[in-house]
Amino acid sequence: MTRVRLEIDHLTIHRPKKRWRLYFIVVTDHPSETEKLVVSMIPQNSILVVPDQQNTVYFESTGNGTNGLHVLSREIPENRELNVHVYVMHSRRSLNEIGKTLQRIEEGIGADALGLVSDILGTTNPWLSIARRALPLVGRVLEKIPDRNMGFISMFERFGSEFKNQVELDRESRGGNVTVVYSWSVDR
Repeated sequence: MTRVRLEIDHLTIHRPKKRWRLYFIVVTDHPSETEKLVVSMIPQNSILVVPDQQNTVYFESTGNGTNGLHVLSREIPENRELNVHVYVMHSRRSLNEIGKTLQRIEEGIGADALGLVSDILGTTNPWLSIARRALPLVGRVLEKIPDRNMGFISMFERFGSEFKNQVELDRESRGGNVTVVYSWSVDR
């Protein structure tokens, strides 16, 4: 079966401040249950951005065969489309633990939160399973978290004919105060 992989290569922050603690809230389709979505936080602790980086973070090392920040990998869906929503967040706390953030999201979603799952989407991060109808609630819950929402990026991909000749395609999207460069790869 064909697998797809999503990685974040780099991001640029369009704000004058030079110190940030960033993390990503990722919402995507559940890999096996169509009526569900899954939510996680990547990485487990925030990414410290310092003035020397000039508001740009590179996740991909230099050299051949290097990868960016791994977001997910999974079998390609039957309809060849995958919807991934990413919220770039700035933590106002010195340490941001994944369990507390997911717990806040779970509490905010209420009965549509269906519990934690692990070892899915090619990561060891815990993912919160939610009902698909709860998607609009995720943004509202994030507004109540004391961290700052830097921007929303849709990483939706339709795996069409362009992936027949290339195994990796880079994409760039701007949302709010950030521009994110990410790549979709097809593993045959």
